Amino acid sequence: MTLLSTIALGFFLGMRHATDPDHVVAVTTIVTRHRSMKSASLIGALWGAGHTVTIAVVGSAIILFGWVIPPRLGLSMEFSVALMLVLLGVMNLVGFLPWFGSRNAAAEGGHSHVDGDVSHGHSHRPHHSVVWLDQHLKGIGFYQLLRPLIVGVVHGLAGSAAVALMVMATIRDPRWALVYLLVFGIGTIGGMVVITAAIGWPSVYAGKAAPQLGSWLRVSSGVISLVFGLFLAYQIGIGGGLFGGHPNWRPQ
Repeated sequence: MTLLSTIALGFFLGMRHATDPDHVVAVTTIVTRHRSMKSASLIGALWGAGHTVTIAVVGSAIILFGWVIPPRLGLSMEFSVALMLVLLGVMNLVGFLPWFGSRNAAAEGGHSHVDGDVSHGHSHRPHHSVVWLDQHLKGIGFYQLLRPLIVGVVHGLAGSAAVALMVMATIRDPRWALVYLLVFGIGTIGGMVVITAAIGWPSVYAGKAAPQLGSWLRVSSGVISLVFGLFLAYQIGIGGGLFGGHPNWRPQ
């Protein structure tokens, strides 16, 4: 393979990698909480950046030092993605529980109001700690930047071994292999920006045209993320043997 073909292959496969179902579900759950295309595109770029950092670090170690990831560790890295999807789904859903109960808030001596992108009904009782933290930090720029970055890092852990093994099977020169990893990461960032912009547009439009519809989109994304995360957790934990005596892991 020439250097040019290596770069082209890495970029386009990186863009294709961004379309994996678990990636799309994760960023959708985050994107539907925002009301601007700029925010949606930035989320995609940060997710891709976190993913690229992990791929570059772990993938480079596998290529240069011949690291071999034990099956149980590989399954554990993939299981972390399932847990992340479950957490994202729960945060979306639990954050809307006050919205569902806002009609009863007045009867309980509370009130309802719109806070950012979610309507809240308050009965002056303490919130669940995770939801309280998420709701109070969501307006802080650093927290908004950190969340998709961390999600990308976790997803990169699950995919780094497969990408590195694919590179090793195709490219023999370690220097070209590292170039491939870098370009693959850039392609992933580009692909995720396009995907999040495509997902974000209807969410932003719905939020402006019909706030109720925008809210239901966020609830729906939470349900999908929760269900898909639980499905992956079962598939990896039980089907893959993570919790059994004979783990069976094939990097994908």
